[in-house]
Amino acid sequence: MAGDLSRRLVSDELWALTEPLLPVFAPRRQGGGTAPVDERAVFTAVVYVLTSGCAWRLLPPWLGVSTATAHRRFIAWTRAGVWRRLHRTAVRGGLVRAGDTDWATAIVNAAASRAGEDPVRPS
Repeated sequence: MAGDLSRRLVSDELWALTEPLLPVFAPRRQGGGTAPVDERAVFTAVVYVLTSGCAWRLLPPWLGVSTATAHRRFIAWTRAGVWRRLHRTAVRGGLVRAGDTDWATAIVNAAASRAGEDPVRPS
């Protein structure tokens, strides 16, 4: 069940667009900490929070990602401009039309709202 819902939240098509846009995870220089988490699982957890309106602290355990990891990556990805690049990539690739209310716009606008940024404007 959890796997099916995860695949519906982040389809293979969405993941194929997103994966190349994500900054490479760099382990801490001083060592220690936990092992890196699967990026798709983290992205799925972030999309869950963004699209459901769930508070970060209420992230369901079945997603397999800690609240702290999901939130840290959300902040890092926001600073790296991932959300707007994802939207531009989806529009350029013809997967969504500029100006439509679509999954890419919904995710980007939810991310912008959480990050205190301006939403995407239709082209």
